[in-house]
Formats: sequence, structure tokens, C-alpha cells
Amino acid sequence: MRVLYFGTYERDYPRNAQVISALRGAGVGVLERHVSVWEGRTHKWRAGPVAVARLALAEVRLLRRPVHEFDALIVGYPGHLDLAAARYAAGGRPVVFNPLVSLFDTFVDDRGRFAPGSLAGRALAAIDRRALRAADCVVADTTANAEFLAQRAELPGDRLAVCFVGAEERVFGPGWKPETPFKALFVGKLIPLHGLSTVLEAARLAPEVRFRIVGSGQLEPLLRERPPNAEHVAWVDYERLPAELHAAGCALGIFGTSGKAQRVIPNKVFQALACGAPVVTADTPAARELDDRALRLVPAGDAQALADAVRELAADAQGRETLAARGHETYLRRASEAILGRRWRALLEELL
Repeated sequence: MRVLYFGTYERDYPRNAQVISALRGAGVGVLERHVSVWEGRTHKWRAGPVAVARLALAEVRLLRRPVHEFDALIVGYPGHLDLAAARYAAGGRPVVFNPLVSLFDTFVDDRGRFAPGSLAGRALAAIDRRALRAADCVVADTTANAEFLAQRAELPGDRLAVCFVGAEERVFGPGWKPETPFKALFVGKLIPLHGLSTVLEAARLAPEVRFRIVGSGQLEPLLRERPPNAEHVAWVDYERLPAELHAAGCALGIFGTSGKAQRVIPNKVFQALACGAPVVTADTPAARELDDRALRLVPAGDAQALADAVRELAADAQGRETLAARGHETYLRRASEAILGRRWRALLEELL
């Protein structure tokens, strides 16, 4: 079987890199038809004449029919505007959409960039619906997210499949040996989904525990008044993230309270589990899909509960070891590249 991974997707984004790696590991030949638009751009969806022109030119280039033979076409993330070109390029072959997110959900509900009834909000909702309905199969990252996408686009259940995000195993692997003293590691974009304000308040409530925050983004101004036990590093190279995770006392997931935060398990949770680190994250329907025993779950947005959980882990070395082992075992059983590769191959075979 050969598939064409197609579009303006961001090549280095973990969801795309991991899916391609998992497919190849499952014996699927993966060709790429990629036109760069988003690489190297911090604010990928910020509209402007240059961005619009780049995207329009990319879509024209994608309309050229591929010269190589393939059995199915996968539109990568972000690819919501690529579906028209994808259907043409597929030439009647099945088109699979790997959207990861709803644009409306991300920029209206979660980040609050636009009001729901605004022109931009309505446009994002229309783009979501058109893209999702154009695919023969939409692959969501959790069942909770699949149900949400189906509702947004009024899709029947047989047009959706679920495949966890997982981790790119050429980068992330076991080796957890926490440094002393204990530190709670938060890695990610500083967006509302991740709940930075909850993490900072937990650090204030547990001043005896070190917190290390790695990342930048929308909520970065909150860090100007961070407590003294919370250090901030604006950037760590992707290839160096495993070293951060291996040295952490525990890894922090997401703690936001939006609807989207209830439906997703972010890359960083799978990356931490792949590295064998214990994970503390919000108690959500999505997290429970993975395995609630593999994670230390706390109520979303509850800084006191997060502070208490981190304190308990800092004081209980055996508890950390147990949680770490359970989490890594769950990763291998539910979300490793071998498991996800077989899942992706099976859904493609079913389409064909």
C-alpha cells in the first residue's frame, strides 16, 4: 500500500511527523506532496496580504496531478484549506483528513481571538464544515474530539476514525532519571488550552517545589509576575526535549477549562509517557480515554489540587516510580508507533 501525504501541512509538527513515521513502520509506503507555507512562522494563522498570497499560490501548486501511483491521500495538519486541491489530486481515490483541531474551536472557543458571531468566527466555522465534509474519512485524536467534529460538520459516525497522537519515537524514548531536587516540568505553547495561570498559581501554593516552564506564546505576559520557585525558559530545541523530560520529577500536561481542553490529549503528554516520566494533567474525558491509572489526574483549573498532587509526588519517590512505570506501559500498549501504525494501516485498508 502507498499513500500520498498531501498539502500545506507543517512538516515538523509532531502530529504529521509521527503519523508518517508510524505508517512507514507499519509497512505503508508514504510519498509526500508538500508545499511550504507555515514553516518558520510563529503566528501561522495571522491573516495578512502576504500570508493570503502565500497560501493562494500554494493551493494553485497543489492542483497539479501527482505523477506517482498511490492508493489513498492523507491531508495533514494544518490542512483545512487544502481539501479542494486534495480531492482533485486524489483523482477518485479515498481522501483522509487529519485535522487535529477545529479552527473555530481553537481561535474562538479556546483562544478567544474572535467572537462566535463575528465575520471571522462564522468564516472559521464554514471552513471547518467544508473541509470535514470533503473528506471520505476524518481521523480525530480522541473519541471526544471525533464526536465534536462530527457534530460540527453533521457527519455520520462511519466517516470518522480515532487514532491517538502518540510521540515521535526517533526523538522520544525511555530514560527517566529525575534530577535532585525534584522539579515539575511544564513544556508547551503558552495558550489558554494549557492552563498556564493554573500552573503559576500552583507554584505559588507550593513554594517549596521547583517549577520549570519551557515555552512561549499568547499568555507569556503572565510570567512577568511568576513566583520565585518558577523558572522560565523561552525555547528548547525539539531534539533536546527528551533530556528535559528525563530529568523532571514529573511532567505537567494541560489544565485549561475550555471545551477543547476536555477533548484533547496534547503531544507533550504522549512525549512524557514515551520518555517514562510520570505525568500530572487535568481530569478530562480525553485523558480517561487513554487510561486514568496511567496519569495523576486533577480537576481542570484547580491550582490547589495541582499543588497538592505535585507536593505528594515530590515527597513520594516510590509513588513516582509506580506512576512512571504504569504510564510508560500504557503508552506502549495504547499509543506507541507500532500500535498507531497498525491502527492507521487498518483504517486505510478499510477505506480501500
